[in-house]
Amino acid sequence: MMNMTSIDPSYYLNNQPPKKTGSDDLGKDDFLKILMAQLQNQDPLDPMEDKEFVSQMAQFSSLEQMTNMSSTMDNFTKSQRSIPVIQYSGLIGKEVTYPVYDKETEAVEAFKEGKVNSVSQEDGDTFLLLKDGGKVPVDEITKVTEAKE
Repeated sequence: MMNMTSIDPSYYLNNQPPKKTGSDDLGKDDFLKILMAQLQNQDPLDPMEDKEFVSQMAQFSSLEQMTNMSSTMDNFTKSQRSIPVIQYSGLIGKEVTYPVYDKETEAVEAFKEGKVNSVSQEDGDTFLLLKDGGKVPVDEITKVTEAKE
């Protein structure tokens, strides 16, 4: 009688993690490599027509322009992230009024005042940090006045 040993299921092919071999995106270098390979390996008796070549070069030009525009937009977006902090920095030293909410009903319980000490930004939201240690989202400010000394 044969002795059979079971195989650990973790060794099955469908239980193995997929291996990533490169980027899913084709860039302009990849496009040029494909175009050059196509030109080098074309049939000399039936070469690529001029229209096809011009069309592919136009596609390459469009790809390059979109890549450059994407890079420019990324840089623009990064530069815009600090604008709210700069915009609300004028509130430093001012007295602000903001609502205080009931924790159970989330209804406005009262309004509170506080002197703005600094401005911060967290996860895309801008907050006013108050002298008393409070932290108020800028979109909840209902009134701004000169600070009472």
